[in-house]
Amino acid sequence: MKKYYYSFTLLIFVLVGGYYLLGQNGKNELNRETNFNFDWEFVLVGKADFENPDLKKFDWRKIQLPHDWSVEASFDSIGGEGATGYLPGGYGLYKKQFKLQAGENQTTYLYFDGVYNNAEVYLNDIKLGDHPYGYSPFYFDITDQLSSADNNVLLVKVDRSRYADSRWYTGSGIYRNVKLVTTSNLHIPVWGTFITTPEITATNARVALEVTVKNKNKQDENFDLLTQIFDPKGALVAELTQKAAVEKSSEGTFSQNLTVNDPLLWDIQSPNIYKAVTYIRQDGENMDRYETPFGIRDIKFDKDEGFFLNGKNTLIKGVCLHHDAGLVGAAVPLGVWKRRLLKLKEAGCNAIRISHNPGSEEFLTLCDEMGFLVQEEFFDEWDNPKDKRLNQNERSVDYITRGYTRFFQEWAERDLKTTMLRDRNHPSVFQWSIGNEIEWTYPRYAHASGYFNMSWQGNYFWEKPPISPEEIRRRYEESPEEKYVLAKTAQKLSNWTKELDTTRPVIANCILPSVSHLSGYADALDIVGYSYRRVLYDYGHENYPDKPIMGTENLVQWHEWKSVMERPFISGTFFWTGIDYMGESNASWPKKATTSGMLDLAGFEKPSYQMIKTLWTEAPHIYIASQTEKKSIFKVDEATGAPVEKKTGGWKKALWSWHDVNEHWNYEDNETTIVEIYSNCEEIELFLNEKSLGVKRLKDFPDHIYKWVVNFKKGKLEAIGKKDKAMVNAKILTGNQPVAIELDADQNQIFANNTDVVHVVAKIVDENGNRVKHQELEVEFEVNSKVKILGVDNGSATNVQDFQTNKVRTHNGKALLIVQAKNEMGEAVIKAKSKGLKENSQKISIR
Repeated sequence: MKKYYYSFTLLIFVLVGGYYLLGQNGKNELNRETNFNFDWEFVLVGKADFENPDLKKFDWRKIQLPHDWSVEASFDSIGGEGATGYLPGGYGLYKKQFKLQAGENQTTYLYFDGVYNNAEVYLNDIKLGDHPYGYSPFYFDITDQLSSADNNVLLVKVDRSRYADSRWYTGSGIYRNVKLVTTSNLHIPVWGTFITTPEITATNARVALEVTVKNKNKQDENFDLLTQIFDPKGALVAELTQKAAVEKSSEGTFSQNLTVNDPLLWDIQSPNIYKAVTYIRQDGENMDRYETPFGIRDIKFDKDEGFFLNGKNTLIKGVCLHHDAGLVGAAVPLGVWKRRLLKLKEAGCNAIRISHNPGSEEFLTLCDEMGFLVQEEFFDEWDNPKDKRLNQNERSVDYITRGYTRFFQEWAERDLKTTMLRDRNHPSVFQWSIGNEIEWTYPRYAHASGYFNMSWQGNYFWEKPPISPEEIRRRYEESPEEKYVLAKTAQKLSNWTKELDTTRPVIANCILPSVSHLSGYADALDIVGYSYRRVLYDYGHENYPDKPIMGTENLVQWHEWKSVMERPFISGTFFWTGIDYMGESNASWPKKATTSGMLDLAGFEKPSYQMIKTLWTEAPHIYIASQTEKKSIFKVDEATGAPVEKKTGGWKKALWSWHDVNEHWNYEDNETTIVEIYSNCEEIELFLNEKSLGVKRLKDFPDHIYKWVVNFKKGKLEAIGKKDKAMVNAKILTGNQPVAIELDADQNQIFANNTDVVHVVAKIVDENGNRVKHQELEVEFEVNSKVKILGVDNGSATNVQDFQTNKVRTHNGKALLIVQAKNEMGEAVIKAKSKGLKENSQKISIR
């Protein structure tokens, strides 16, 4: 059979950055880009004061950005809403006073990477504009609004009164970075370059660069456009200068082609980053300097053979991530993301699906640098709203749940395209997703599927379509056409995407693909993503053989990965989720979060993390868990004495949350327990207090879980495994009475930059220094003036203590404190104490 495939090549991330040399005299040096996160003031107000604010009467609080006011509040079971994590919204005002006067022949832009949501921006009492979507970037040309008196007042109004406008925790406020961009009137505008590498060989790569130049002057301008390319070590490897001209009060786009010899490819193992530096020059003077970091890589999706990165068949080992990070809410310091992504990387993860909205600029830059593939998703709802409390189609009309659908018709194209303009140069981004489980909001799809009719009995997670493709098509075509047609909207979004980038495939996360393939929805997609429908992989490949398919939202379970491993035409999957996230917890108080993650809210590793690590990595790995027989999903077989499933074959249909197991080895003497071991070793021998409990082999456990029945005895449980002739061991010890707190910091040195963070984990230990994981105590932290406390957490989804405090009760015998640098050098001292325990301290050097 003739093979068809989609081939795509790299781009990379546009950094609106660099350094501008004022070209009129060549002497004054100005930063093109200025960090605008500091010296802000904030206040929460009522509706009347929000609509007509008197800025002089408020009790303003000094803050720095990014800022999320929701996470500062207490969890509220009565006034809160589980969909968004039981935290409030409200009306927020942000004010910043600054001195800046635009020079002659100079342009200034004010850039916001994200404000949640419904933002209005004013400068010196002049309204610059509105921006309703909370996840797309936006900017304003503020040159004409800057005060000639050199004293400016910036006001940002944020209306988050619809505090349940999403199905997950969103945060509230200016939760991403803000920048000021200062240039010459003749300049490369924000997001003004686009780089692709259409031809790559072992000896050279062609780098194609499109540069937009804006001329705000009142006369035509002639200039030289110079681009230099530097390799990852900073060596100049290519250079090109061309003559160019732009008419007055207009802009033009120019194409440049350069060759890089012996290219170092961007890859998940070696994420090599090049940098293109583009100059606008007149009479030997630099009018503008613009940096574009980029990578050189090639991607291809084949309908039969899966995904290829730089010509190498590569399995996508992905996770879905929301944008919050536990105690810091949506205003996530870069160091918090780095710690979490490092943990995912250690488990073998190589791809991130940003769910279900565009990510931040700095998050994508981090993915570029760390070697993660990224699927960036634009929207969670289109023409019709979702039910924010229960997913699927909307069930009730409620002021607090009105979300992005209110703005979709007017704003969707702008929000999609501004996101792409910002992000289409990131080498990490390899797919554009136009939507998530959109079919729920168009009733024709559920009707045509055959799953949800009164006469059907079953579970659509595990059942193939109960009717034929012909019957599905008939039902769909005979159903009444609604005001909005999903397939038409999808095609519109796909067309907008391809207007700006044809080097990456368009995909969507389809919850009812059996209908989407036939309705025209899949025709708008280059790849069809299946959401929780691994049971349909073969069905989809057999019935629609010319369309690549893959998993785009799947359970963190062995059976999901097994289905990928068995099918070369499935390029991989994205597990739901990599990390627990707040929200999507309707009427579940005190459960404030969704627990499907491999890491918990504090970024601590969960048992599911250990299982996936055994599936996604090659190095030998062993993890020991245990549970009483009463609570375990396994039981002792009366005939053989071996552990067996209480529900035969249950592992094949395990859902979101991992089954209940313990990290500790603390039970009643002689109590019957089931010991589970997650490992990629071919065989393991288990020992209790040096006595062998037998050797077992992985091939004998179809659920990929080693199991022993063990009558509890205090002491040491140790597993010794063999993989490819290498030996590895793991052990857990019985914890005695707690006597002390042990502190573990992920950094011992940071910079005095108001940005760097340190994660300090407090662990309860006994007299032998062994972890005590079965008892929980309150821990109190103290820090000196060199750092500030961002908050505390223990990772539990049911912990509804305030985040922004210094006291927290442990979970599994540990808790987390995050501190952030100020602008003072010196030594930070962090202390932890608990009643009856020996306290401990940690010192952090601040440079």
